[in-house]
Amino acid sequence: MDPGLFRSDPVLDFDSQGNFFYNSLQGDFTCDVFRITDGGTEWSEPVPANGGDKQWMRIDRSGGVGDGNNYSYWNVSFTTCDGDFTRSIDGAQSFEDCEFVADSPRWGTLAVGPDGVLHIVGVSNGEMKLISSSNAQQPGSEIVWDQVTTIDLGGVLNVTPPVNPQGLMGQAWVDVDQNTGDIYVLASVTRNDESGDPSDVMFARSSDGGASFSPPVRVNTDPGTEAYQWFGTMSVAPNGRIDAVWLDTRDADNQIDSVLYYSYSEDGGLSWETEEAISPSFDPSIGYPQQNKMGDYFDMVSDDEAAHLAWVNTINGGQDVYYSRISPQILSSPRVLPGLTRLDIYPNPFSDRLHVDLDLDEPSTTSIKVYNLLGQEVTSIIDAELSGIQKLVWNAGDQVAGLYLVEISINGIKEVRKVLLQ
Repeated sequence: MDPGLFRSDPVLDFDSQGNFFYNSLQGDFTCDVFRITDGGTEWSEPVPANGGDKQWMRIDRSGGVGDGNNYSYWNVSFTTCDGDFTRSIDGAQSFEDCEFVADSPRWGTLAVGPDGVLHIVGVSNGEMKLISSSNAQQPGSEIVWDQVTTIDLGGVLNVTPPVNPQGLMGQAWVDVDQNTGDIYVLASVTRNDESGDPSDVMFARSSDGGASFSPPVRVNTDPGTEAYQWFGTMSVAPNGRIDAVWLDTRDADNQIDSVLYYSYSEDGGLSWETEEAISPSFDPSIGYPQQNKMGDYFDMVSDDEAAHLAWVNTINGGQDVYYSRISPQILSSPRVLPGLTRLDIYPNPFSDRLHVDLDLDEPSTTSIKVYNLLGQEVTSIIDAELSGIQKLVWNAGDQVAGLYLVEISINGIKEVRKVLLQ
């Protein structure tokens, strides 16, 4: 954006018209917001947006009186002004003076419900709290924080854990089902029960506008109480599916090496699909730049088909930012696609050649692609109009050993199978 100017803590959001807004932290903890209104070709000049460390931003897309409002809050311990919150009511062309959020929560995020109510989650005085304002959406209003609710997540949000010595164990996430108005909160917390688990991904829901929350639910299901499930991150799809990811040390001998895990819920968080590892293992410590920490800004947006995740890892030997598209189908049970009377993928595990046998009862547009666990396409086995019995082969002799995803698409309907190359 500005050559030679340090910027960190990147936050991106969009309005209901498809315009993008990028909130960026400078080295002196002041924040700027850039506007992108033409799909990304031209970026506006930076607009001062007050700010402080660990800022987050959310745009109102409710369609109500506050549609397009830009809200931001940050850690009050590193504020650059008299407050920890600011608002823009003119499309981020200017921001109002700072003010304080009730109870000054920190290390959390924001969400706007279908009714335009603004919700902020974070830690205050050692407790997880949801702070809401029903009138922040009103242009020119003096914002009133009319609801403060303490949430039991079965633990506390921690900082400087051994797995991330100079950083956070994760941030707190709030999101709202835009159909039902249910409010969801998720975070990686150090358990405060007899288990003494250093970090679990915990979830709670509210069906009464945030006045009360359900008992906490543990999303990860690993046995034992020694592993870290850190950087828990959540988003909600338009169809109500809740996606969750986190870094996990359950298979690490050193309690540091981490793998990205994924799970989802289709019943409002009452139950969760058994989680699945979706990345190679990596050592976060090899990417430490000027601090002994990982970049702790993960962010995820879900649509009806997939979760879209921006995250940090050291898979490539340094600390890099990656994009991953995560389909819930990777956790689904195999099923027969319409028009497909037989599908055999064998052997599994395999050493060099993978066989894919199909039997299509009518001509069908057929595509079979192979992806690695980073979501990168490795090869296209077939992309053609097919019918009848087909015997296809993927020669994987030049690929590295590991788990791969085989995506079978018949007339646009997709299924994903997992295969292991040894």
